[in-house]
Amino acid sequence: MQILFIISEVEDIIKTGGLADVGKALPLALAELGHEVRIVMPYYRQVADTFDLSDASIQQVLHVNNRSYNYRVKQLSLDNVPVYLIDHEYFSQSSTPYTDTLMANNAQKFSLFSLCAVCASHELGFKPDIVHVNDWHTSMVPYFLKSDYFQRNDLLSDPQWYTDAKVVISVHNAAFQGIEGLDQVGVLDHIDASKVYNHNGYLNMLKTGILYADITCPVSPSYARELFTELGSHGVNDVISRAGDSVIGVLNGCDYSQWDPSTDPMIPSNFSADDIKGKAKCKAALQAENNLPRSSKIPVFGMVCRATRQKGFDYLLPILEDMLSHNVQLIIMGTGDSRITSELTRIAATHPEKMAFVEDFLPEMAHMIEAGSDFFLMPSEFEPCGLNQMYSLAYGTLPIVRKVGGLADTIIDIKEPNGNGFVFDEPTGTALVNCIRRAIILFLEDKTAFDDIKQRAMSIRFTWHAAAEEYIRVYKR
Repeated sequence: MQILFIISEVEDIIKTGGLADVGKALPLALAELGHEVRIVMPYYRQVADTFDLSDASIQQVLHVNNRSYNYRVKQLSLDNVPVYLIDHEYFSQSSTPYTDTLMANNAQKFSLFSLCAVCASHELGFKPDIVHVNDWHTSMVPYFLKSDYFQRNDLLSDPQWYTDAKVVISVHNAAFQGIEGLDQVGVLDHIDASKVYNHNGYLNMLKTGILYADITCPVSPSYARELFTELGSHGVNDVISRAGDSVIGVLNGCDYSQWDPSTDPMIPSNFSADDIKGKAKCKAALQAENNLPRSSKIPVFGMVCRATRQKGFDYLLPILEDMLSHNVQLIIMGTGDSRITSELTRIAATHPEKMAFVEDFLPEMAHMIEAGSDFFLMPSEFEPCGLNQMYSLAYGTLPIVRKVGGLADTIIDIKEPNGNGFVFDEPTGTALVNCIRRAIILFLEDKTAFDDIKQRAMSIRFTWHAAAEEYIRVYKR
C-alpha cells in the first residue's frame, strides 16, 4: 500500500512529546513491512535552524477565499522513508510549534498545514491508498478529502486524485481538540458551518476529523472503550458514538532501541533478565545522585511525568506524607503546573532523606530513574496509551498504575496469573496508598516473588512491528 502519514512532529527532527515517537516509529515499521510510506510535517523554525534542507518542489500557491498562500516543500530522509516538510511562514517564523499566536493561532496554522500536506502529495505525484492523520493538528485532512472542499475550491489539477483514498485518524489524546472561532481559521473562513463540527460558532477540529474519517484509532483498546463514555471521553463521545464500530483501538509500541537496560548508555551499569546484578548498581547510583541514603533494603519509587492533573496528582499529593511515613524513598522528575511543583518542592524539603524532586526533564535522569527504581508510579487520571509503564517493565521496575487506557492494556496486577505490576481502580488517594503498601510488603517480605515478577516483566515486549501489523489490518478493512 501507499501510505501518506501526516503528523505535527517526528522524533529525531523535532519533539515536544510522545506524539513524535509515533511519528518516527510507526512509519518506519510500516515501511519495514514492505509498504511505501511518505511522512508530511511542518517545517518549524527549530527544524530550519537544525537542518539545511533542499526543496522537494518549486514554490506552490494556494488560492483560497480571495487569499493566496505561498509555501514550499522541503525534504529529508528518515531511515530511507521520505519526509516532506511544509515550509510556510506560520511555522518557519513562529518561535514555538504550537503556542505562538503572533503569526497565526493554532487553528489557522494547522488547518493550512493540513491543506498544504494533501496538496503537496498531489503535486509530488504520491497517490496514497491510505491517508493516516494524527490528533487535532491534522484532523482537518479528513474534512478536506471527504467533503466537497476541493471541488468548490479547484485546488487540484486532478480532482480525482484522492477519490479512492481511505482516511484513518489516530487519537493520541482527546483532551486536546483544537477549538477556535469559525471566523478565525484562515483557509476555512468561508466554509459551510454545517459541514464541520460547529458548536455555537466554534470549530472543533478533532471532532470534525472523527466525523469524516473512515476509521478512528484511539491508541489503546481500553482508551477506545473509554471514549464512548461521557466520563472518559473528554466530551468527544457524541462523535465517537456516531462512528460506532469504525472505532478501533490500536496499542502503541515501544522503541526498545532506546530503552533496553542491556545496552542503555545512560545508566551506570547494564543488566538484563538473565543477569540483573547491574540493577542494584543503578539503584545505588540513583540514590547518590539525588542525595538519598544508599541502601538496597529500602524500596525506591520513581516517577517521571508532566506535573499535571492528568497524571494523578490530585490524589497523589494528599497521600505523599502518608507514603513517606513508611521506610521508602521517592524520586519524582517533571515540570508543569506550579501548584503541583511547589507542593512537591515543599514535601521534598520536609523529607530530604526520603524524597527528591527534580523540577526539570533530563533524559539521563529519566533513564536512571527507570533503571534504579524498584517501582514506578503512574496513577493517571487518564492515560490514552502511556510509554513509561512499558519502559519500566523492560527495566524490571514494577509499575503502579491506575486501571485506565493503555495502562489497563499493559499492566496485570500481581494477584493475577502472569502479573507484572500493581493496579488500582478508583481515582482516590486511599486506593493509591493501599496499592503502594502492597508493593512495599512484596519488596520487604517476599524477595523471591519480587525477583520472579521482575524477570517476568523484563521479558514482555510491546513492539512497533506488532502495532504496525495491527494498523495494516485496519487499513485493509
